[in-house]
Amino acid sequence: MTERPYTDVAVIMRCEHIDNRWQPWRWSLAEVVVHEPTFGSEPRPLIQDEREQRWLFPGFRVELFRDDAEGYHLNLTSPAPCWFVMWRRDEDTGTGAIPLARPVAVSLSYHDAGRWLDAQETVEQVPADPEVVEALRTFVAEHYQPEPKRRKRPDSFRTLQDRFGNPASVSTEKLRGGGGGGGHG
Repeated sequence: MTERPYTDVAVIMRCEHIDNRWQPWRWSLAEVVVHEPTFGSEPRPLIQDEREQRWLFPGFRVELFRDDAEGYHLNLTSPAPCWFVMWRRDEDTGTGAIPLARPVAVSLSYHDAGRWLDAQETVEQVPADPEVVEALRTFVAEHYQPEPKRRKRPDSFRTLQDRFGNPASVSTEKLRGGGGGGGHG
C-alpha cells in the first residue's frame, strides 16, 4: 500500500469589528500555516481585543490524491495557487459571546472547493507558500495526465434524428391541400 503525500496545517481565522448595527463582527480566513507541535490540538485565541480576534485551529491534514490531480493542476494554473478552506460559524447561544467560525476542511484542489461551493458552504482562499506550491507542482507533474482533446463535429454536420434515433428530414416545401387530411365531403 502506498502512502499518500500530506501536509499537516493549522488555520488562523480572523474576526474583526465592523460598523454595522445588525452584524457587528465579520469572520474571515486569515492564514493557513504548516502545523507545528507547539500549536497543540485545540483551538485557541492568538489575539483578543475590542477590535479584532484571531483564532488558531490546528490539526488539519491535507492529503494529495492521484485521482484529483486535475483539481491540483487547475489550482496551479490559476494566477495565485492557494489553499481552500471551508468553514462554518457556531450557533449563536444568545449569551452575547461572538460565535466562532470553525474551519471544517482544507484542500489544495480546485474541484474540492467547487463541490463545497455547490453545497452552499462558505469557502475562502489564501495564497499557498512557495514550498507548498512547489511540492504540489511535483505531485501534479507525476500524476496528472490531461485527457486527449477530441474534435467535436459541428452540429450542422450531424444527421438529423427524431427522438427515437431514426433518420429525420426537414422540408421547406409548403404543404398543399390542407396537409392531406382529405375529404370534407
